[in-house]
Amino acid sequence: MALVAAVRGPVRVLLRAGARLPGAALGRTERAAGGGDGARRFGSQRVLVEPDAGAGVAVMKFKNPPVNSLSLEFLTELVISLEKLENDKSFRGVILTSGACPAGGCLVALSCDYRILADNPRYCIGLNETQLGIIAPFWFKDTLENTIGHRAAERALQLGLLFPPAEALQVGLVDQVVPEEQVQSTALSEIAQWMAIPDHARQLTKAMMRKATASRLITQRDADVQNFVSFISKDSIQKSLQRYLQRLKEKKG
Repeated sequence: MALVAAVRGPVRVLLRAGARLPGAALGRTERAAGGGDGARRFGSQRVLVEPDAGAGVAVMKFKNPPVNSLSLEFLTELVISLEKLENDKSFRGVILTSGACPAGGCLVALSCDYRILADNPRYCIGLNETQLGIIAPFWFKDTLENTIGHRAAERALQLGLLFPPAEALQVGLVDQVVPEEQVQSTALSEIAQWMAIPDHARQLTKAMMRKATASRLITQRDADVQNFVSFISKDSIQKSLQRYLQRLKEKKG
């Protein structure tokens, strides 16, 4: 399926690799307002899916307050919702609506085929791990580098840069910046262009372009998790994280 990220609203998240997520029951379904033939809204506590079977598109909204953090529970529900759409041949595209995207939220957006960011200076996107005293894993790095190039990625990763809309567009981290009220309509218009291409040709091309990064993650996943656990458990790193969290609290206060 084609994936378009529609980014609006604040979120602060950190996503790590791990084993396949366990299953979880989704909530009840109901007819989606304005949906296509037989379209039914479904979802769970943290993810709401509004499908339009007639158009072959579903809008997936993250609703994990207060900041859409990527908890295990949220990721489980996200994967199940995506698998449900993947198994329904009525749908060929998904629009993910989230918030401003540091760290793991940025990776989710980078994993999509196209990214649209609301034109609001409060919103940002980037991999800011070094600001926390940690490093982005290689698969974060590879995905960012594939999108914006080696030099821009090297600078962004070392400085832990968070890009506001205009800068994110300039560096190529997002593909469009539009007024906030136009984010979803723009995403619906854009995804139609991707769906106009024969699925098999587009999907095989996407797999070819991303194969090296995906294969490297699969083969090195266990070692990556062990390295992260060892690194994050160090006293110096824990203290650095505590200082960062304290700065956030002071900033909000």
